[in-house]
Amino acid sequence: MRRREFVTLLGGTVAAWPLVTRAQQPEQMRRIGVLLNFAEDDLEAQAQNLAFLQGLQQLGWTDGRNVRIDTRWTGGDADRTRKYAAELVKLEPDVVLAVGTTALGSLLQATRRVPIVFVQVTDPVGGGFVASLAQPGGNATGFTQFEYSMSGKWLELLKEITRRVTRAAVLRNPTITSGVGHAPSLGVELRPIDVRDADEIERAVTAFAGLSNGGLIVTSGGLTNLHRKLIIKIAARHKLPAVYSNHSFVTDGGLLSYGPDLIDLYRRSAGYGDRILKGEKPAGLPVQAPTKFDLAINLKTAKALGLTVPSSLLARADEAIE
Repeated sequence: MRRREFVTLLGGTVAAWPLVTRAQQPEQMRRIGVLLNFAEDDLEAQAQNLAFLQGLQQLGWTDGRNVRIDTRWTGGDADRTRKYAAELVKLEPDVVLAVGTTALGSLLQATRRVPIVFVQVTDPVGGGFVASLAQPGGNATGFTQFEYSMSGKWLELLKEITRRVTRAAVLRNPTITSGVGHAPSLGVELRPIDVRDADEIERAVTAFAGLSNGGLIVTSGGLTNLHRKLIIKIAARHKLPAVYSNHSFVTDGGLLSYGPDLIDLYRRSAGYGDRILKGEKPAGLPVQAPTKFDLAINLKTAKALGLTVPSSLLARADEAIE
């Protein structure tokens, strides 16, 4: 499957110029910074970053030939994110890819001049990062992760896979301007739970698990992704059916996920990077929404929870992990 295997970089081809011409007209070396709000050993994040590099190469930008790419992995640490953001800005890159809300915020604190393309940011307008989706107006533009209406889809999926759920905890990071959105009730009581670290996640989910007929909705964000193995472990311990916003949770043992195809978003972000390198300004490039979405189910986890996955749900899944 495309998310469980590394994307192979396409071989770059150099135009067959005469040797004398090439010597006289060397390609200009450009510079791209990449700030990722993930750990460097995160396989899913590596595959997504590789999709960005592949997209650049398809557009003619090859690391070491006509562009230098400086990459920083923050591991979700706020202090490290600020430090690496400042480092990248000092390198005077032509454009920076910001992965995640925290990375984008730190870069905008460090510069209002260097062009930024962001990805995996939920609400750039609400976060004050852009003036509007159609006209960002500043030095940043990019790709949103999803809209508020996605919350309703998560709840529908949770209810579909287990009818007994009457209350759902919505795990979210209070520092990010996203939340439960406009979710239909479906006879389910929603309980937003704000968490800021691993200890809060452990306490909050354990306390909620003491209630009957509960389920869990885990929203997107660097915090939840950083602690995804912990969240999956706690959900399994307390037999909580859970729906996640990111495919990587299901790969690591979570029950169900629905969200944008992140590989596609990273490839599209390379297109914006290319346009900026060719002279366009972020201020005039509209913020774009996902166009491809992915539904994944972990059948082994469903079995452990005593759940029978409806055939209608299984038929819609892009991936069903045995």
